[in-house]
Amino acid sequence: MINRRTFLSLLPVSVTALAIAANVAQAQDKSAQGKEAEKARRKQAQQEAFAAMQRGEILPLTKILAIALASVPGDAVEVEFRGGPIYEVKVLTATGRLREVVLDARSGTVIRIEDE
Repeated sequence: MINRRTFLSLLPVSVTALAIAANVAQAQDKSAQGKEAEKARRKQAQQEAFAAMQRGEILPLTKILAIALASVPGDAVEVEFRGGPIYEVKVLTATGRLREVVLDARSGTVIRIEDE
């Protein structure tokens, strides 16, 4: 049986442990929400790009990839459509460098090439 003094001395530890557990749970929840929000944002961008391509407002992805890989030879590892409209193509070169090619989605003009 725990007496009152022992109980009171353990109370701050218990409260701290509960607070830490609550903070961890809250952080995990925010992390999950962040992942879901990112997933939704990417899906929305994909839908916008597809609709713009169907309307003839931007170049198809096959042409964008051809232009990007002609500028920076290698393997395209990620493509992202941004508002503006802009495509960002990440290319892994034969030497192992990761480079990002930023292109105008309407004309295919290379805006910039930068190392990642």
